[in-house]
Amino acid sequence: MYFQPQKNASRRMTSIGLVVLLHIGIGYALLTGLHRAVVDVIRDPFDVNIIEDAKKPPPDKPPPPPPKNLPPPPPPPQVPMPEVALPAATVSSGPTITVATKQEAPPPPVASVRVPPVVSASSCTKPEYPAASKRLEEEGTVVLNFLIDVDGRVVQGKVEGTSGFERLDKAALDALGRCQFKPGSVDGRPEQAWAKMKYTFKLQN
Repeated sequence: MYFQPQKNASRRMTSIGLVVLLHIGIGYALLTGLHRAVVDVIRDPFDVNIIEDAKKPPPDKPPPPPPKNLPPPPPPPQVPMPEVALPAATVSSGPTITVATKQEAPPPPVASVRVPPVVSASSCTKPEYPAASKRLEEEGTVVLNFLIDVDGRVVQGKVEGTSGFERLDKAALDALGRCQFKPGSVDGRPEQAWAKMKYTFKLQN
C-alpha cells in the first residue's frame, strides 16, 4: 500500500516528459520547415507590376448664375475745376531761315555748225618772181597767214614762215591781195575766218 502512490507519480512524470519532448520535436520541425520556406521564397526573384487606375477628372463646375440686373451706379459728382491764369507765352523772333530751292539748269546751247573757208591756189593769181631774185638765184618757201572777209577777199595778211629773202616774201603778200576765196560760215551765215597758204619760189634750169 505504501509503494502504490509512488508508482503512479513516476508514471505521471514519464508521461509529462514524453509530451514535452513531443511538443519540442513538433516545434522544432515547424520552425525548421518555415525557415526553409521563407528562405526559398525570398531567394526566388520576382517582378512587381504596379497598376494604378487613372483618376477620373472631377466634373466641371456648373457655370455661375447670370448676375441679376442691378441698377447702374450713380455718376460721380462733377467738381468744378479751378481756373488758373497762365502768363502769356513770349515767342522770341529768331533768324529767318530761307530754303534755297534748286533751280533747274538751262539746257546747253546747241553747238553751232561752223564751215571753214575754202582756200585753193586756183583762186589766186600766181605771184611774179622778182627779177633781182632771179639774177641772184634766190629761192625759198613763204608761209602766209591771212584773214578772209565775209565776201571772200583777204583783208589782212602776214608772213608766218619766211623764205629767207625779203623780196620773195613781199611778192607773196602782193599776190595774196589779189585772191578771191569762198568765205567760211556759221550756221549758214558768212563769217570772217583765218587761213594759211604757202608759196614756193624755185628757179628753172
